[in-house]
Amino acid sequence: MSGKGAMPAARRLESRHWFGKSCAGALLGFGLAVALSGLFAWLSPGGVEGNGGKTQFNMWLISPIWAGVLCFVFLFRDSLRAWLWLGAANLAAFGLLGAIRLVMG
Repeated sequence: MSGKGAMPAARRLESRHWFGKSCAGALLGFGLAVALSGLFAWLSPGGVEGNGGKTQFNMWLISPIWAGVLCFVFLFRDSLRAWLWLGAANLAAFGLLGAIRLVMG
């Protein structure tokens, strides 16, 4: 079907970029999980100096976030997009964490 009003074919996800996506998810996903856990520690009740249970919860919060990033990283079209989006997410999360630490610390 070609013509003036024809819709272009949707680009399908491919498995050829799996190694780059896996590396992006493992490296940048871990950084993102650490930053999000830190944000939770600073913004939740009790602050970063919470009791022992809160410290354990923050520590164990990293694993499911990291696993989630590792699962969803394969939805990117290619490895370059995974690196760029996760890199931007890391910059935003660590920037916000640094700003909150300055304000609340």
